[in-house]
Amino acid sequence: MADIAKLVEELSTLTVLEAADLVKALEEKWGVSAAAPVAAVAAVAAGPVEEVEEKTEFDVVLKGPGPKKIDVIKVIRQLTSLGLVEAKNMAEEAGAKVLTGVSKEVAEDAKSKLAAAGAEVELA
Repeated sequence: MADIAKLVEELSTLTVLEAADLVKALEEKWGVSAAAPVAAVAAVAAGPVEEVEEKTEFDVVLKGPGPKKIDVIKVIRQLTSLGLVEAKNMAEEAGAKVLTGVSKEVAEDAKSKLAAAGAEVELA
């Protein structure tokens, strides 16, 4: 079996053109392509890809009650079980969190109900 260190030493003396010729010759002899492994090595050399963690908890934030404040107050009461005064105060407060730490489905449902009542809403 060949001495790996000796092969590495000999290959490192090649010029770029000689190395390219060597690659072509090996590809022809073995019937393979060096392009895919090079791309894989480049991806590994670039480092691990950080996974983006999908958000699982959302806040429903009221930006403004819109023109139909009474309808918005009714929806806030349905969503939160707050009393009339608390729901009215929430509707009048810009940036009020109607719901906090809820699932995406619940947040989207609340957002659509509030938007249908005329409120300006965003998910945070």
